This record gives sequence, C-alpha cells and structure tokens, in this order.
Amino acid sequence: MALKKQLLADLKSAMKAKDKVRKSTITLIRAAILQEEKDKQIENLEDSDIEAIISKQYKQRKDSLKEFEKAGREDLVDQTKAEMAIIKDYLPKQLTSEEIASIVEDTIQETGAESMKDMGKVMKSVMPKVKGKADGKVVNQIVREKLS
Repeated sequence: MALKKQLLADLKSAMKAKDKVRKSTITLIRAAILQEEKDKQIENLEDSDIEAIISKQYKQRKDSLKEFEKAGREDLVDQTKAEMAIIKDYLPKQLTSEEIASIVEDTIQETGAESMKDMGKVMKSVMPKVKGKADGKVVNQIVREKLS
C-alpha cells in the first residue's frame, strides 16, 4: 500500500512543480494500477502486484523505444527515455545475473530438474521468486543454460 501512496504524493508534487512528463507518466502508472484493481475486483493491490504492473509499464516503454529508434522518431525516443527514467525510480532493485543464476540453481535442486524437459517446472517455480526483480527473458536464458 505504501507504493500506491508514494505514487499519489509524487503526482501531487509533479503537478505543483508543473513537471508535465513526470505527471503524465505517474498518471499512466496509476491508471494501469486502477485497471488491474477493477479487472481483479480488488480494492487495494499489494506492493508486489503494483511492482509487477510498474515493471510491465517499463518493459512496454523499452519495447517501444526500439521501434521508435528504428523509425527515426527522436522526439518519441527522448520522451520514452524520460518516462523510463521516472518509472525506474519505482522499480525494486533488479537482480544481477549471478543472483538469478543462484536462484535458478537452488530451484533446479528443489524441483529435481535434470533436462530441458523440466524447463516449465523450473520456470514456474523461479518466476514468483524473482517477480518484478528480473526480466523473464533473462531468467529463461539462464534456466536454459543451466539445464542444457
């Protein structure tokens, strides 16, 4: 709940400071949170769920950035980078590759996985442990390395 209150406080300060980029970015994050609450019919999401939503917002910007760069849209590239910097402030500290590898190794031991056939079982166990703290693509790559 603290993260939701932090977003509201930051929105108010951005409005007072007339910081349009920060205001619009926080508004978009809050809208995504409200939509998720409506979809799940929950009044207040936990901080971990909010972090997952924020992480998803960051990932969307990251994917869009590649497309804008390909299209040569410098105006959108600059705006997206500014939004990403703001969103990054609300994300939990991301795990390093070594930390992810350690979690994957422990999970492989716990699940008794031996080959690529067990990848789904390992991913299913690892993802809740790293939710919001690691990119799924990176986790997938590390699991593949460990199982092959």
